[in-house]
Amino acid sequence: MSGQGSVFVEAAARLHFGVLDLRGELGRRFGGMGAAVPEPSLVLEVAPDDALSAQGPDADRATAFAQRFLAHHRLTGGARLTVHRSIPAHSGLGSGTQLGLAVGRALAELHGLSTTPVTLARAMGRGRRSAIGTWTFALGGFIVEGGRRPGTHDIAPLLARYTMPEDWRCVVAVPDGAPGLSGEAEAAAFAQLPPPPEREVERVAHLVLMQLLPALVEGELESFGAALTEVQRVTGAWFAPQQGGTFAPGSSATLVRRLAEWGAAGVGQSSWGPAVYGLVGSAAEARELAARAAELVGVGGRVFEGGFAGTGARVWRSEMARVPD
Repeated sequence: MSGQGSVFVEAAARLHFGVLDLRGELGRRFGGMGAAVPEPSLVLEVAPDDALSAQGPDADRATAFAQRFLAHHRLTGGARLTVHRSIPAHSGLGSGTQLGLAVGRALAELHGLSTTPVTLARAMGRGRRSAIGTWTFALGGFIVEGGRRPGTHDIAPLLARYTMPEDWRCVVAVPDGAPGLSGEAEAAAFAQLPPPPEREVERVAHLVLMQLLPALVEGELESFGAALTEVQRVTGAWFAPQQGGTFAPGSSATLVRRLAEWGAAGVGQSSWGPAVYGLVGSAAEARELAARAAELVGVGGRVFEGGFAGTGARVWRSEMARVPD
């Protein structure tokens, strides 16, 4: 293996702000937009070892990802994986993609292999529908990706990447409830979704191109939030036949409604949930909104608040820095 000592990877969670097209009549399906948030985040340590082992939260998934990477590159030997901090699993925050890419990135570093976001995602089996997590892992910020072409295994291309305004804040609430869909269950759900009306797909594209993105570029939170909330309303209805409503029924739907009532400029659910979010314009507003959300999520729920991650995953060797708190 190349180099000595452990490799650390820290990766931010990703919020999925909405899919662009479930019809696919123009040659590509899905597409989407999202952003990286620094809390919650993943911290992974990978050290050289003769055998493959893992410990910490999500240890089994980390092991499976490591096995996949080693087999893909026909590498022998093992590694010792330690998940020091994890993103809540199956909550709509991209925990699987961030863990898989972090494991692959760390092992590539240990073995002296070069990687790109696309090759890393392919090796780890990620990005089969959405590439938001792949591009936030690589770059951070706000991402728009262009969807998948039928009959190919290509990762959806990056269309736009912007840094979120420094004063914008996001409150992420993960209620204690049923996990969101993932893996085979998610694939089956997508297969059963009816195509949305063409007029609604056009409406989403118009909102993104002519309101949401210009508002982001010019730092207009109210306009950005209004467009995001409307996109969530429209696209959430596309998923209602499988998730039981525009938002996941119960705590998630209630939280989305209450976050809006409490003054969030934009609200929505990330992917299949149960994680939901609200955007505000200052740290003080975020703290107040987070405190209110914490009262609703209950004892088993979690609430995070802060800005947006402006860079992709951070990679370093053990002699360069300590494990983040």
